[in-house]
Amino acid sequence: MTPIHYRPARREDEPVLRDMLYQAIFVPVGEAPPPRDLVFRPELARYVQGWGQPGDLGVIAFDSETGIPTGAAWLRLFSDQAPGYGYVDERTPELSIAVVPEQRSRGIGSELLARLLAAAQGQYTAISLSVSTANPAYRLYRRFGFEQVAKSGESLTMVKKLRAQS
Repeated sequence: MTPIHYRPARREDEPVLRDMLYQAIFVPVGEAPPPRDLVFRPELARYVQGWGQPGDLGVIAFDSETGIPTGAAWLRLFSDQAPGYGYVDERTPELSIAVVPEQRSRGIGSELLARLLAAAQGQYTAISLSVSTANPAYRLYRRFGFEQVAKSGESLTMVKKLRAQS
């Protein structure tokens, strides 16, 4: 396996994040994946559209030999008028994270999340997310200290508290 390189997400990474947004869509075993253009629907597009706004924060993982993106984790603030699926409030950014299928189970998701949480420390007091109870990523979030704050059907809203800003 080739080494993975990590770097902060930049404004020009919007297409990479859109690709990763598609990879972040949970597809239960045995089900067909949704069409790729799903990420252009307003309720999903808002996770990456116009990336580089104040408050946007992300980390991208690349194959160090090919330069091909292998994963990403990013935070974005939403509003009451256009909330994300794991929306809590206008001060709590929502986490999105994905690793391409062929690179999963290598620790890339854990490293992305650790780096993103470190970058968010001092900037935010909490981070939220939405996850299906059947999604294997649920275990990752629990391991990193995210706690359930709401449930809607099979989806959980989880929050991780960060150290208070000084």
